[in-house]
Amino acid sequence: MAIQRDRMAPAPFGGSLDHNRIPTMRSLADNFEIVYRSERPKDIYCYTPGIVVTGGRRLVATFDLGGEGVEDLLGPKGSRAGGTRFGMGKVYVSDDRGCSWAERWTFPFWHARPFIAGGRLYILGHAGDLMIMASDDEGETWSEPVALTSNMKWHGSSCNVHYVNRYVYLALDERRDLSIQGWNTAGLAPRVLRARTDDDLLNPKSWTISESFAFNEIVSPSDFDLFGVPFYNTPIRAPAELRSGRFCAPMGWLEPNIVRFHDPAHLWHDPAGRTLHLFLRANTGGTGYAALVKVIEQDDGRLTTALETVPSGKKALFIPFPGGHLKFFVLYDDETRLYWLLSSQATDSMVRLTHVSQARYNLPNNERHRLQLHFSRNCIDWCFAGIVAAGQNERYARNYPSMAVDGNDLVVLCRSGDDEGKDPQYANLITFHRVKEFRNLVY
Repeated sequence: MAIQRDRMAPAPFGGSLDHNRIPTMRSLADNFEIVYRSERPKDIYCYTPGIVVTGGRRLVATFDLGGEGVEDLLGPKGSRAGGTRFGMGKVYVSDDRGCSWAERWTFPFWHARPFIAGGRLYILGHAGDLMIMASDDEGETWSEPVALTSNMKWHGSSCNVHYVNRYVYLALDERRDLSIQGWNTAGLAPRVLRARTDDDLLNPKSWTISESFAFNEIVSPSDFDLFGVPFYNTPIRAPAELRSGRFCAPMGWLEPNIVRFHDPAHLWHDPAGRTLHLFLRANTGGTGYAALVKVIEQDDGRLTTALETVPSGKKALFIPFPGGHLKFFVLYDDETRLYWLLSSQATDSMVRLTHVSQARYNLPNNERHRLQLHFSRNCIDWCFAGIVAAGQNERYARNYPSMAVDGNDLVVLCRSGDDEGKDPQYANLITFHRVKEFRNLVY
């Protein structure tokens, strides 16, 4: 049975806002199905939701489990790489439009995403090195996982997958600088993976990986003295302890989505069709910005990375972007010729650290219970389409979304929580939402 959130009365005009209450608002997908609920929500957490629609209209969902309790699930032979224990991935399927879900497989890597290439279903993630496995029966059974790299360290999430001219492209983060303490986004290098869709993608030789650079290889905190970036102090090597037990990690980027500009009138359109743009979550301590780089396909087949520029000649490292401070998902829809953005909505990131809700995870910009939808012609100017889902309080997280087109609808999978969850970051649910007739939202 679908679950519907409680609607809350709005705060009186001029009155103080109760940060544990959500006013009545337009919601596009109030009803949702629980795909997975952690049986041990205090030490087994739900991560990395990904979703794909097969040719047979089956919905395939992937996610992974993390936390100390996963050790009990993995057992002595659980996935381990370079001395690091990795989480457990799950495959669930639905043949009734998401009304019910059934588990089909478990895999020994994480930060995975499902995608289709050459009529075959794949899941790609990492356990230190990049890992991939395949299914020829729409997710019923799977091949053994295969490593695509050797002695590398990766990071990522279930971001978008791009197709053009019989090629498939995905982007992940290489862990380049491992000397940074704590949450390391400064040492990540965004890298694009490219392969022909009709090749055997279980073969490492089928893939080309772009050249790239880590964030801290091109910028340092001393480079910025304009437009409020970074928002909080972001030291180079270790997190800065602010106050009230909250920390700000070194400034960086992560979790890239791939965009190709099709409109010849766009300033960043490449008429040769050889340029991809990566829109990355920006870790600045603030909100409203994403990071940007471009990847160029060279004549010799190499993929090289560079910063984009604006007409003044200035580099466009940061761009205005709704929800760019947390994991987002960008989808291009051929029918509307629009980019659709699913991201977390911030409403009070300017609250003083001494006044942050106790339910909020870490900094004020970590508001994770409001999932918003936008559309755009150019990935810079975004039009608000509506709130997809909003938890009834901050513990009821709705974040880390993935989405796919299913006929006239958008199907959404996200990392969610309720009263049983540890906090909005370490969530205990994977939930499925359907935005019906999403193209009718265009205005």
